[in-house]
Amino acid sequence: MKKVEVKEKKPSFIRRFFAWVWRHKWWSLIVVIILLTVGIWWFFATKTEKVEYVTVNITRGDLRHVVTATGEINPVNTVSVGSQVSGTIENIYVDYNSHVNKGDLLLTIEPSVLQASVDEARATLDSAKSQLTLAKNDYERNKTLYDSGYIARAEMEQSQTNYEQAVQSVKRAQSQYDRAETNLSYATITSPVEGTVISRKVDKGQTVAASFQTPDLFEIAEDLSKMQIETAVSEADIGVIKEGQNVTFTVDAYPTKKFNGVVRQVRLSPTTTSNVVVYTVVIDVDNSDLELMPGMTAFVTILISEARDIWKSQNAAFLVRNFKNIIPDAPDNIEPSDHMAIMRGKDVVYITYEKGLVTATETQIVSDELKVGDKVIVGRVGQSTSSAATQSRRRGGPGGPM
Repeated sequence: MKKVEVKEKKPSFIRRFFAWVWRHKWWSLIVVIILLTVGIWWFFATKTEKVEYVTVNITRGDLRHVVTATGEINPVNTVSVGSQVSGTIENIYVDYNSHVNKGDLLLTIEPSVLQASVDEARATLDSAKSQLTLAKNDYERNKTLYDSGYIARAEMEQSQTNYEQAVQSVKRAQSQYDRAETNLSYATITSPVEGTVISRKVDKGQTVAASFQTPDLFEIAEDLSKMQIETAVSEADIGVIKEGQNVTFTVDAYPTKKFNGVVRQVRLSPTTTSNVVVYTVVIDVDNSDLELMPGMTAFVTILISEARDIWKSQNAAFLVRNFKNIIPDAPDNIEPSDHMAIMRGKDVVYITYEKGLVTATETQIVSDELKVGDKVIVGRVGQSTSSAATQSRRRGGPGGPM
């Protein structure tokens, strides 16, 4: 008989691995524990390193605190020329933009009615003077007769009264005559100042009625080389406006050119427009080149204060109320009121600072510890605003319990 050899199958790799583990089970358990410990440590260490902060840049440059407004450009002194008498305009001797000197003839009103009044007043005056002469002679004669005893005292006193009344009648007639002469002179309108005619409101042949109010005939700008801007500044900004502050402004006619001015007056009289209280600020402007015209709208920028070559950042950089809400390992002995959390490279550092010039968008940072490239930490990536606010209240921050 032949012997049949049966080959035994070798155990698989998996069975051999588990058999080896079972024989060395304690060592295997230690290795697993070590691996788990390393993995857990690596997980948390990696998570901490991945914390990212929201930052705001710190830059170096100039900072200006300004107040903006709009206003109308007008001559410093504008004179309205009117008429004190009524009548038909006979001639006009000037037009728009005419330059006039003081006393130059502007307009004449047809004088026939006024001349008739003068003639009538003159006749009344002459008649009163004749009556005065008669009354005077009668009084002197009666006084002589009374002194001689030929007439009664009452007759002499009556002649004296008639004489005194005649004197007053002459004065009254003289006054009426002077008034008529003055009204006649008003028919000739002359310029009260030297300047430029910027408005003519009547035409030849038009009737002027001066019964109830003086009609305006011309407007004369006394000196167009000196202009002023009247701007309306709200009550929120009026407290920082002072006389002598420098002003720059532009007009639509010259959009690329800036003009300069100086605050001359802050008027105390308020005006309420749409429930907003505003005050008038008057700005003097040099218009020697006569580029600016009356009535132009000026877009004004009033310079309140200025700082040059300083550290500055956006106002959002100063909204942090509690460092612990953003940086978990922040020290407990520093406060955002006088400290600032800075991201310098990959490190977080804390510096002391003071606020300098504050504008609507940026604030000056006064500190000797700042370096180029520093950024202000204002938040943490993934942190919601509501969560940060809640933590701030719990720690006694703004809006929390006192």
